[in-house]
Amino acid sequence: MLRPFHGFALLSLGIAGACATVPPITGDPAVTVTARAETPPVGTAREDAADDPAIWRNPANPAASLIVGTDKKGGLYVYDLKGAQKSFLAAPGLNNVDLIDISGGRVLVIASDRSDLTTVNLFMALLDTATGKLAPAGKIAVGPGEGYGICMVKPAGVDGVIAFSAPKSGTIYKTVITEANGAFIGTTSTLAQVPTQTEGCIADPRSSTLYIGEEDAGIWAIDTVTGAKRMVAAIDNKLLVADVEGLAIAPEGKDGGYLVASSQGDNAYAVFRLPDVTPVGRFRIAQGAFGSVEETDGIELDNRDFGPDFPKGIFIAQDGVNAPSAQNFKYVRWDEVLAALEAGR
Repeated sequence: MLRPFHGFALLSLGIAGACATVPPITGDPAVTVTARAETPPVGTAREDAADDPAIWRNPANPAASLIVGTDKKGGLYVYDLKGAQKSFLAAPGLNNVDLIDISGGRVLVIASDRSDLTTVNLFMALLDTATGKLAPAGKIAVGPGEGYGICMVKPAGVDGVIAFSAPKSGTIYKTVITEANGAFIGTTSTLAQVPTQTEGCIADPRSSTLYIGEEDAGIWAIDTVTGAKRMVAAIDNKLLVADVEGLAIAPEGKDGGYLVASSQGDNAYAVFRLPDVTPVGRFRIAQGAFGSVEETDGIELDNRDFGPDFPKGIFIAQDGVNAPSAQNFKYVRWDEVLAALEAGR
């Protein structure tokens, strides 16, 4: 994150102006963990390109699960749990991504499409879980704005899935997606409005709550039925340092678990306990067998078993630096995050 550059002149003394740089803001101390795997750099070098990951868990063989990640200058990558690339689908302009299991054993992948900066669009693809390949499945126009954040849920009793869009304008859209005559169609309504730019998006169907990151303000909890909203974690330069970027959730039981936010301003991740969004602590991904992680945009988290490498869950973070290579995604064991947070108390 760029910080302002300030100068001053001591005119009364006839002294030339001097300049000083405001030091970066650093929040409360954070514990550290290290990555267990990483993906290859995305194909777009020397640019802000990699952005957001999504996880598909293979219920029959969790170690054979797949990760979808965006290169917003190029398209969608599919990786395995070792970080190896399985496939690539060219589609420039995609930003955030989410996926969900649908009827017929299929996996629907939806990404926010910024190829048209005046209209929020949803780019859709189907993931072949056997081959790791993606097939385009159409596009849905949502409404005015520049597409940015995206997340999905499949609530009980709802025909189809619900996609929530968080464009830069702060308008939050709710799109019910169904199938008709072999095509996906969407019906959109405006759910809520927040004052300034948004991106991070994660929905908890257990409580019908949508969590939205307003980058320079904090995290909102929005009722997905009524649109009523409340700020549950404001930027305080302690737990959260702007920008608030990716959001992820690890549900436990009826309403428990964890909410995690990328505190991009000081290269950390803030962890909150659900259902009350109670602060737990902060962590960073430090240099280890793989590089450290900085300036994270998108994150994803699943606290289920993913085989021997990630037996109690996996946390994935976009690495916005990854020098000297292009940006990529790094994988962390979720149990190691929880252990580090507990030890740091």
